[in-house]
Amino acid sequence: MSILEGRGFTEEQEALVVNSWSAMKKNSAELSLKFFLKVFEIAPSAQKLFSFLRDSKVPLEQNPKLKPHAMSVFVMTCESAAQLRKAGKVTVRESNLKRLGAVHFKSGVLDEHFEVVKFALLETIKEAVPEMWSPAMKDAWGEAYDQLVAAIKAEMKPSS
Repeated sequence: MSILEGRGFTEEQEALVVNSWSAMKKNSAELSLKFFLKVFEIAPSAQKLFSFLRDSKVPLEQNPKLKPHAMSVFVMTCESAAQLRKAGKVTVRESNLKRLGAVHFKSGVLDEHFEVVKFALLETIKEAVPEMWSPAMKDAWGEAYDQLVAAIKAEMKPSS
C-alpha cells in the first residue's frame, strides 16, 4: 500500500497542481521571493529562524542569500507537489527528507511556522495564476503541501 492510499491525492488534484506549476515555472524566481516576503509579512519573527537574516542590515528583498534560498524552497515544494501522485510518495531533490527534517528541527521550526508557510504558498499561487485558481486547486495544493510537511516532520529530530 502506498503512502497516498487513504490520503488520496487524486488525478484531478494532480492535474490542477501540474498545470498551475507549469504556468508558474517561468516566473519562479520572482514568485519565490514574493512567497518568502509574504511569510515574513505574516510572521516577522520567522526571520530569526534564518541565520543569514539574523544580523543582516539590508532590506529583505536585497539579501543576497534570501533569493536563492527562497527559490530552492519554492521550486522544491512545487516539484514535490507535481510528482506526488506519480511517485506515490513525497519526493524531494537537492537534499533528502532526513536532512530537511534535521535542519528544520535544529532551526526550531514549529507547527505554526508550517501553517504560515502554507498560507503564504497558497496566496502566492493564487496571485500567480488567478485565472486558474479555484477552491479545488486550493485543496489540491493544500493536500500536496500537507503531505510534504508530514514527511519533513517525520524526520524532525536531531541529526545523528
